Amino acid sequence: MKRIVVLTGAGISRESGIRTFRDQDGLWNNYPIEEVATYDAWLRNRSLVLEFYNMRRKELLSVEPNAAHFALVDLEKKYDVRIITQNVDDLHERAGSACVLHLHGELKKVRSTQNPSFIKELEGWELKEGDLCPEGSQLRPHIVWFGEAVPMFDEAVRITKTADYLLVAGTSLNVYPAAGLLHYAPSQCPLWLIDPGDFNHTDTRKAIHIQQPATVGVPQIVNELLTHED
Repeated sequence: MKRIVVLTGAGISRESGIRTFRDQDGLWNNYPIEEVATYDAWLRNRSLVLEFYNMRRKELLSVEPNAAHFALVDLEKKYDVRIITQNVDDLHERAGSACVLHLHGELKKVRSTQNPSFIKELEGWELKEGDLCPEGSQLRPHIVWFGEAVPMFDEAVRITKTADYLLVAGTSLNVYPAAGLLHYAPSQCPLWLIDPGDFNHTDTRKAIHIQQPATVGVPQIVNELLTHED
């Protein structure tokens, strides 16, 4: 069974109604990065950081996976599909995808401030001041903040190196190190880029660019792959 590695970004979730950080009406307009998405912010104003991620969890409960998410599940009928996502939501899992790696953490999980190996699912949407791990330290969002290491990147590289096909959806490839994963795909690996924007900033000469939103472009490519005779 051939392997398809899929790299997804904020665009695929945006079509389910989740606001992204970099859009004109994005989250950063109301919450500067340095106030809610760095460890310094956590030390400086913990209550604001907790409020920000509580609001995002509450928003996540109100949205559903879209046609792009479900199309990727359909791919599993014929291929070994491995999804590497920059998104912290659980829409891929809720759609039914079997193998999902989250590069930037998971919104519905929390972890110990002092012991990074203690990670657990949060019940409900609200993480409060005083919610502690068994060792007594405050629980924090299980999110990779700006300036922090991306602990799952090495595993993402390993997976990308095994790709027979590479599909990129809903990302402008502006965010590193995630965008650098393209360089680890085998040289003969076909590459599809699905995003309404352009990719003039990166070397994608060998790629097929489907300049469509994910809910249009992903089902289109999935249909082609499912009907393709190897």
